[in-house]
Amino acid sequence: MSRKAEHPLPPYFNLDPERSAEKLGDPIDTVRFAKAASFCAKGREDLAKRGYAPDGQKRLRKFSTWEITRYLIPVAAAHLRRVLKANPDLPQGTGQGGTKWFSLEEVLTLRDHFAEEGVSTKEYRPYRPEGVPAKIAAVANFKGGVGKTSTAAHLAMSAALDGYKVLVIDLDSQGSMTSILGGKVQDEWSTVFPLIAKDYATQVQEENRVRTARGEPPLPLDETLEEALKVSPRDIIQSTHWPNIDLIGAQLNLYWAEFQIPVWRMGLRRWQLWDALTNFLESEGVLDEYDIVFLDTPPALGYLTINALAAADILLVPLGASFLEFDSTGRFFDMLYTTFASIEDGENAALRAAGLPEMKFEWDVVRAIITRFDAAQQTDLANVIQAYFGDFMNAYRQDLTALVGQAGEQVNGIYEADYRDFNRETYVRGRETFDRTYAEFKEILIGSWWRDASMMEAGDG
Repeated sequence: MSRKAEHPLPPYFNLDPERSAEKLGDPIDTVRFAKAASFCAKGREDLAKRGYAPDGQKRLRKFSTWEITRYLIPVAAAHLRRVLKANPDLPQGTGQGGTKWFSLEEVLTLRDHFAEEGVSTKEYRPYRPEGVPAKIAAVANFKGGVGKTSTAAHLAMSAALDGYKVLVIDLDSQGSMTSILGGKVQDEWSTVFPLIAKDYATQVQEENRVRTARGEPPLPLDETLEEALKVSPRDIIQSTHWPNIDLIGAQLNLYWAEFQIPVWRMGLRRWQLWDALTNFLESEGVLDEYDIVFLDTPPALGYLTINALAAADILLVPLGASFLEFDSTGRFFDMLYTTFASIEDGENAALRAAGLPEMKFEWDVVRAIITRFDAAQQTDLANVIQAYFGDFMNAYRQDLTALVGQAGEQVNGIYEADYRDFNRETYVRGRETFDRTYAEFKEILIGSWWRDASMMEAGDG
């Protein structure tokens, strides 16, 4: 009778210390970090260019008649063809046969034509009431890997395809959003850093005018602050390969803002550091030039994230349907309460003493969004999360699809992917994942605008 073969031991038994030591190599010094960083920078550049044209530029693909009439302009394909034939001055697209291909600029032109000449009951242009400012949407959570950048990028692209003019501000020094949008950022002077510095420098100038009147010595303005005073948002806003998405990019040196902001605050305690981002968006007319501003934040509740949250009208908090991400997100909300309640308490004590109205942070809407959702394995836990978060939770759960991963390999959003590279069903299902997320966001957006417009009308009345 043969003996049963014993199970092999786990791989962590009987390891030889001497052989293990031989595999270690020489001790690592700091120079080796520089070498690793150099290799990664080259690899990052090579991988990022997978989605670029042969000349090294990132370009947005064209859109077919099928896509335009299914997703972008609510008309039948046959009617679109008739309108093009009757209006030879309109963009006619490229290609042979029934399917033509159009750039997004051409699609926007067609949309404008239908808005002027089409059926009045159809929505050819998205809702945006006159006289109200752009809405600012921050996508934030201090846990990494929850889909912040992916969610922000796809919402920006959805809004652009819908006809809105979008500004994306990358506040994460990792610069992932900047890579997706093909941004070029040489140093921190092409990020939000000089605009935050400018806000502080402006406050120092105001303080110095008061000090001069009192006969007190002025606070110093160093070379960095003097240079920042010359910077306009238009100097650092760059166009992208999307005709209606602009970008303020990020790169590694932006992280130094996290160290510099508290130093400036110590130099001038009355500087409201949390309002620096809000101030340049409002005071320099940026909100008048766009419909929506998306803020992509770092995975930490640092000074840049606090600026984003203070500026935001709409806060979106992505998380996965897991216990750890649910727990982390709960702690994130706790930190938001502690941080902003502390600011309110400190500021309002001084305002009350001066007999001035108190301040209060408010957001139009806050929504948590479940991302990377696998219905087969995560439905029960997602239902529990939904129950605890209640009205803070988006109704739709963003499915994990093959299309997202395949598009990500080309450093593209799914809306930049050519559906001909996929099975049609895979493309439609993958696109629907983000279309439904955008639909919920758009409902929040237009509802907030409508409420603002109604309040303005009531005030005028």
